[in-house]
Amino acid sequence: MFILWWILVGLIAGFITGKLMQGTGYGAIMDIVVGIVGAVAGGFIMRAAGFADQGGLLYTILVAVIGAVLLTLLLRLVTRRSSTV
Repeated sequence: MFILWWILVGLIAGFITGKLMQGTGYGAIMDIVVGIVGAVAGGFIMRAAGFADQGGLLYTILVAVIGAVLLTLLLRLVTRRSSTV
């Protein structure tokens, strides 16, 4: 059930991130993966900032979106540089 929760949050975060960021995105599966990895990264960032476990579903989705947006920015920086080399 825990895996299903992460997939659901990743799906929502990936969808929202795809709408917030300009560009074509990475496709449905990669948006979910970016959302899941972003949720984990956002969780680490918020925990390090002292905001761990402050809310329910809305907080989790917000943290996942923040992490996914940051991850998308990093991915775009890496792929942009590697394509120009």
